[in-house]
Amino acid sequence: MHVGRADTPDDDLTTLQVSRDGTPVGTLALADRLRADAAPATAALTTLTGTAPALLTGDNAPAAARVATATGITDVRADLLPEGKVEAVREPERAGRKVLFVGDGVNDAPALAAAHAGVATGRAGSDPALETADAVVVRDELTAVPAVVRLSRLVQQNLVIAGTFITVLVLRDLIGHLPLPLGVAGHEGSTVLVGLNGLRLLRESARRSAGAQEA
Repeated sequence: MHVGRADTPDDDLTTLQVSRDGTPVGTLALADRLRADAAPATAALTTLTGTAPALLTGDNAPAAARVATATGITDVRADLLPEGKVEAVREPERAGRKVLFVGDGVNDAPALAAAHAGVATGRAGSDPALETADAVVVRDELTAVPAVVRLSRLVQQNLVIAGTFITVLVLRDLIGHLPLPLGVAGHEGSTVLVGLNGLRLLRESARRSAGAQEA
């Protein structure tokens, strides 16, 4: 039995012709299945970053357009080779913007490396993508990507809070005398603020869960 590509009028489908002993016996039409959380993840990223995501794919234009329509993406670039994805990533970076790239395929690895931050999906991700990405989403859920962005921002905020407190305490001790009670209060106070800031994730998670139940 032999399976080969066949021409089809539906450009967004991959059609395979099945032959036995050189005689066609059937045709298989394959299409990518859109993940149920693709549209919510796109909307969440748009809200978080203030910029709508772009779709960079090596698939043909009709297939890419079908995915873009279902997810609400307007910036679509199809038929891209790996170097084309890299150029699409570097274009906004040359303008001083930071780019987050999400991918799981072998052809996504160069773009993951070129982006300011690269995220790969663990369950379906290829080895080159997993090794190149800065972060790996173990669960096969696209909605985890906005969660990664929120978590990274929270970590940055906590580093700023802790660093500011420590810098002020050290300078105060170098310039003059830092009373021990004040040093302890300042150090422990920064720890409390970092903990309270981290609790915001639990509050946001609870709010999203409540919204999902109401829907």
